[in-house]
Amino acid sequence: MIVAGLHLLWSYKCIYECDHCFAWGSPRQEGTFTLAQLDEILDQADDLGTIEWFYFEGGEPFLFYATLLRAVQRVRRRGYKCGLVSNAYWATSEDNAIETLGPFAGLVDDLSLSSDLYHSDRVMDEQIQYATSAAEKLGIPVGTITIAQPEDANGGAKGQLPRSEIGVMYRGRAAEKLIDRAGRQPWDSFTECPHEELRDPGRLHIDPLGNVHLCQGLSIGNLFSTPLDKIISTFDPDNHPIVGPLLRGGPAELVRHYNVTHDDSYADACHLCFDARCKLRGRFPEILTPEQMYGVPETD
Repeated sequence: MIVAGLHLLWSYKCIYECDHCFAWGSPRQEGTFTLAQLDEILDQADDLGTIEWFYFEGGEPFLFYATLLRAVQRVRRRGYKCGLVSNAYWATSEDNAIETLGPFAGLVDDLSLSSDLYHSDRVMDEQIQYATSAAEKLGIPVGTITIAQPEDANGGAKGQLPRSEIGVMYRGRAAEKLIDRAGRQPWDSFTECPHEELRDPGRLHIDPLGNVHLCQGLSIGNLFSTPLDKIISTFDPDNHPIVGPLLRGGPAELVRHYNVTHDDSYADACHLCFDARCKLRGRFPEILTPEQMYGVPETD
């Protein structure tokens, strides 16, 4: 496995609770990176020697503006490219957007803005327009990430959406909130993972707890206890208890392999996979983790 990108889930916290969110982002979520943790990851990235990009995602990373800015500065000082993903809640006017993004000019190589009907009543609302205009004026490369409504994609089927839109992946909150609006297919038709290159992904997601995700909620180790280079060098996809069955026959094989109870039909491969993983968490708690990826933790 050669990994060129690390996508840091800078925080699980978000001002929104979008129905399509993989990470169950919400104001109640817990888990945010510290700069000391980032420094440790940067050291491990240096040791690995293949990393080119760092992305800061969430949740909503701009909720922790001061540490986010310092983190981006540290990433760039180490010679890595940097990307940001945001819902642009901070762009209440173009002037405010310029004020927010100004310190990132010359540091950020890609700004991706979440822009769809899960965030607003318009795909390109004023905040996205302000943020886009500000980024362009500051010379920050900018684009949008738009997730279609379930009905528009007929359950996320390929080949039915404009290039600018992505179909819903029915995992995380989407598997609970959007499923009644999705089309269905027989469970045993999902014989491959269509979204993740599980054998050689090229990029990994890392959360504030140190979990190294191949796919959100599917961890191959924790870099705060095992160095990233060792996690990668010892990863054996064919014999991994979750990845192995997925490679052999997709979510359908994962269900067969562990004799997981299941419904007759599902919205997509993610839906079947997520349902199976939820049922297998007690058996593989260190792999199917953390709780944040499977629902907002209960709090007193």
